[in-house]
This record gives sequence, structure tokens and C-alpha cells, in this order.
Amino acid sequence: MSLLTLSFDNGPDPRVTPRVLDILASHAIPAWFFVLGKNLVSDEGRRLVARARDAGHVIGNHSFTHAIPLGEDARPDAVEEEIAATEELLSPLVSAPKWFRPFGGGGRLGPHLLSPRAVDHLCTHQYSCVLWNSVPGDWLDPVGWPEKALQDCAMRPHTLMVLHDIPDACLEGLDGFLVRAKALGVRFTTECPPDCVPIVEGRIVGDLSGLVAAG
Repeated sequence: MSLLTLSFDNGPDPRVTPRVLDILASHAIPAWFFVLGKNLVSDEGRRLVARARDAGHVIGNHSFTHAIPLGEDARPDAVEEEIAATEELLSPLVSAPKWFRPFGGGGRLGPHLLSPRAVDHLCTHQYSCVLWNSVPGDWLDPVGWPEKALQDCAMRPHTLMVLHDIPDACLEGLDGFLVRAKALGVRFTTECPPDCVPIVEGRIVGDLSGLVAAG
């Protein structure tokens, strides 16, 4: 039986996130939500994070602007503007442990993900860094992504999938995908495959050599 960890990036979105939460609740499925700091400035955004938290979902930091991967961001204060500024808004809503997912720029893994300063910040502030092994491209194909997602689930014993709770992404196909995955015996969890979490509570436990830009 394969395991599937669902994660939703780039929210919360007032038009989409409530409906995603409703669908997950109807299936009694827990998930991860990696949120953007710019979406937590509003009261509505913070209320949605609180709702997801209270429903048992795991909430993580996905940078503030989601504009430039940290390994390519030349700003000297990029870490403070992206990770720390989001954490300042998120920490009153979500207690430790702290989770961070870097911006991949289309779901790519590579040295563009993190800078040496970002790694130092994550370790100093005892973050865990959560990556992924499945990006079915819901924002590229809002109707057809479930087929790719089911194929990904069949390829490995534990899939950590990136979807997006934003307009024109996962929402239309989400309920049907969950029905089909359950019928195939997929079991849902919030546990992560170890190779997708190279930093655990500030400790480097995986290989970062291909994930960090040259200093």
C-alpha cells in the first residue's frame, strides 16, 4: 500500500483555500499548507491559517513573496525579507516546530532553492526544511493533473505531492482524485519521506550539495 502526503503551496487564498479545506474534511484527510507571508497580511488570510490549523493540518512557511528562489536572490537581506518576515506573521498562529519549504520555480529541485545564508538561518532558528518528490502540475493543467498524480503515487512507496490552493490549479480535480486514490488503496499521512526533509529542527540530516547555491 502506497503512502501519500498532500501539500498545498502558495495560499491561503480566500476563493480556493476554504473549498480545499472542505474537500479534505469530507474525506478526513490531513495535509500540509505552505503559506506565503504576503497572504498573511490580511485578517482573512490569518483566519484561514487558523482554520487549517484547527482542522489538524500542518502549516509551514513558503517565503513571503514567492518571487525569486533564495539561491538566486541577490538581495543581502533576502533571508530576512522572505523567511523571517513570514515567520513573524505565522508564529502567532502556529506553534513550533517550524517548517520551511523553499520556492522551486516550477517545482524544480536544484541549487537555486537555497543560499548558504538561508541554510544558516534555518539551522540557527531550528527549522525543518520540507521538499517534495511529486509535482503533477495542477497550475499548468487544472483538469488533467490527477492522472499524473496517480502515476506518481504508483511509482514509489511514499509520495510527497505539491498541489496549490490558488485559482486555476488543483481545486476542480481534487475531490475526484482523492476518491480514485482511496479506491487504489493509497493511504494518506502527514509524515514525510526522510529524503524530502534534509534539515530537521535545525540539524542537517540529508545531502544539501545539490540544493544550495555556491557561496
